[in-house]
Amino acid sequence: MQRPQEPTVPGTKIATIAVDGQILRVAIRRGSSERPPLLIFNGIGANLELLAPFTLAVGDIETVIFDAPGAGGSPRPRLPYRFSMVARLANRLMTQLGYTGQFDVLGVSWGGGLAQQFARQYPYRCRRLVLAATAPGAVMIPGRLSIVWKLLSRRRYFDREHLTKIGPGLYGGVFRRKPDLLLEHGRHIRPPRGLGYAYQLVAAWGWTSIHWLHALRQSTLVIAGSDDPIVPLANARIMAWLIPNADLYVIDDGHLFLVTRASEIAGVVRKFLTFERGGRHGPVSRIDCEAAG
Repeated sequence: MQRPQEPTVPGTKIATIAVDGQILRVAIRRGSSERPPLLIFNGIGANLELLAPFTLAVGDIETVIFDAPGAGGSPRPRLPYRFSMVARLANRLMTQLGYTGQFDVLGVSWGGGLAQQFARQYPYRCRRLVLAATAPGAVMIPGRLSIVWKLLSRRRYFDREHLTKIGPGLYGGVFRRKPDLLLEHGRHIRPPRGLGYAYQLVAAWGWTSIHWLHALRQSTLVIAGSDDPIVPLANARIMAWLIPNADLYVIDDGHLFLVTRASEIAGVVRKFLTFERGGRHGPVSRIDCEAAG
C-alpha cells in the first residue's frame, strides 16, 4: 500500500509504505540504474529531510531513506523494537521497492548501529558499508556524562532556543564557531512524537557489535569527526581496526558533518562507492576544516 505525499525534497519522491503492517515514510531519489542504490539509516529522532543536502550531493547514486518507526512521519509500533526488527523491515522495504539485488548501506549515529546490524544480518544484500559518526554500541567509548544526559531528552527537537543553547557543546565542530547555523538546522526538524524517541533508545539499549565486527566482509568506510562530543573519535579508530576491509576518514568537524559538510562528505562517499577495486581504498584521510570552509 502506497499513499503519495507532496514532495518536500527537490527531485525526491516521498511516500508512505506499509511493510509487514508498519507504516514507513520513505524518500526515494532516482539515480543511475547502472549503480547500486544507497540505503540510508538516519540518526535518532531524525526525519529524512535533514539529510536532503547529502542525498542531493551524491549525484546520480540512487538513494532510499526512511523515517524510523516513531520518528518523522513514521508512526511508532505498538511495542518497542530492536535493531534486528528494523533491519528486517528495511530489507523487505527494499524488496517492495523493486531492489532485489545488492545495494550499499550508509548509517549515521544511531543509524550507524542499525547499518552494522543490517550488514551482519543480510550480508548478501549489503555490498558496501559506510558508517558515519557512530560506534560499536554499548561498549563504545562514551562522551562526557553531561552529553549522554542531554541525548536522553527530546527537548532539543521541540525547543529551538534550547537547541541553540546546548547545540554547540552537544554537536561540536562548526557549531562551536557558528551557533547561528543551528537555527537553520532546527527549521528542518520534525520532532519525534510520543514514545517514538524512547522506542529508538530501547532499540539500541545493550546492543553491541564489538564481538562480531571482525566477521563483516563488506568493504567499509568509517567516517568520523575530529570534534565529536557524542561519539569520540577513538570509537571510529577501533571499528576501522576491527573490520577487515575498512578505511577510516576523519573530517575536522563535529557529530553532524553529514549536515554541515554535506557536499564534501558526499564526494568522499561517492568515490568509495564507485571505486572499482575491492579491499582497502587508501590511507586514513583528513579534511582541513578551515581550508575547506
